[in-house]
Order: sequence, then structure tokens, then C-alpha cells
Amino acid sequence: MSNLSRSSEIRASVGQSSQSIASVAPQPPHPSRPSHSEELTLSSESPGRAAIPAQSRRPVTTATAAGLDRFNAAPADAAETALLACCDSLRWARRIVGHRPYPDLDALLAAADEAAYDLSRDEIADALTGESFAGPAEGAPAVAHTALRAAHAAYESSFGHAFVICLDGFPPEEHLDQVLAGIRSRLGNEAEKEQAVAADELRRLARGRLAHLISDPRKAGAFTTRGDLAGHTGRADRPDSPSVAV
Repeated sequence: MSNLSRSSEIRASVGQSSQSIASVAPQPPHPSRPSHSEELTLSSESPGRAAIPAQSRRPVTTATAAGLDRFNAAPADAAETALLACCDSLRWARRIVGHRPYPDLDALLAAADEAAYDLSRDEIADALTGESFAGPAEGAPAVAHTALRAAHAAYESSFGHAFVICLDGFPPEEHLDQVLAGIRSRLGNEAEKEQAVAADELRRLARGRLAHLISDPRKAGAFTTRGDLAGHTGRADRPDSPSVAV
């Protein structure tokens, strides 16, 4: 069977597996970098998802303040290692570490966004290779696993890397539908357009992972050792987050 025929079969499987999902509106052009006066609301432009209101400034908790203090004071190599678990780009990690100290979490996340926006096409492609497939939630029916594997295979066959999507703002019970709808919509993108979409989803993934890394007291050792972080559904060394790489 030719590769073209196989790809067509997989695409058809994705469409059939997504019949329960509301039809996805065509994706608008990839947004440009927002100005400093604008809220970062690029998630509302992503395909296969409902618009999410702009985030207000995050409340400062004792755990967040303590995590930020540890990050600011950590040896550069330990901080870089922890950041690579959020986004597998050494230049991204080194740029964030090089601009320490940060006065608050919002300043750190803004720096992470800026560093992500400035990655080159090749650097984004390299970072995307660090993402991996994650299955549906524990206890999901066999049909969900089958649909997700088929969808992932179709996407990776077309674009050469794992499908990435940030699910911040969506309850866990909606994650599977959001992922399948996103893949179904984005499979029709040209390669250049999809790289722009994937780059923005990767930026949002890194932002969510970093926020959790700083705010979660269970990650306190991340900035004092070079050991792996545990818990993220996309990779064993990623901090927990509702953001997933699929």
C-alpha cells in the first residue's frame, strides 16, 4: 500500500473518530506578537477551541514567592535544566536564566513569552522534537485510545513532529474532544502555517509548565539538583500542568 493511500486512510479514521465533536471553524491567520499593552489571548485564535478570556495578573501566594526566590538564586546550570523540562530549547532556557532576577511570576512569564517569540524556525523545530505523544486520561475507553493514536499518526506523518496543544482553561473531561478537534482542523494546514500554530501552542505549553514549576512547592528541589522533574502527562520529566503535548 502506498504512503499516500495509508495517509488517506488515517485521515478518514480521524474524521470518523471525531463525529461527536462540533464542527471546527476555519483557522484564522496566525497572530503576530502582541504589544506590551495587550493581554496575551492568542489561545482564542487557535483552532478547535472556544475563546478563553484574557488572564488577569496571577495572585501572589507564599508558595509562588518562595519558588521564584529559589529560581532567582539557583545555579545557572540547575535553573537551565529545570527550564528545559518546560521547553526543550537551550537558547530559550539560557535567555530566561540570563535575565534573572525576576520581581514576580508575571515578569518571569513575560520573559518566557519573549524568549519563545524570538526562537528561529530551526530552533522551534528542534524544540518540537522534544515533545511526545500522551494518551488519554486513565480509564478512558479503548475507542478513545484508538482514535487518539490514529489522529496522532496522521499528524506526525504530515508534519514530522508530535501534535502539541495547550489545554489551559479546559476541564479534563473536554481534553480528548479538544485534541481530536484540533488535530482534525490543523491537518489541513500548509506546513508553514502549521509551524506558526505549533510554535504558539509550544509557547503556551512552556508558559503553563513554568508557572506550575514555580508555584508548586513539590518542585522545590528542581533548582538545587539536576535530576528530572516528574508528573507531566506529555513527558516523564515535565511538571504537571493542564497543558499537554499529544
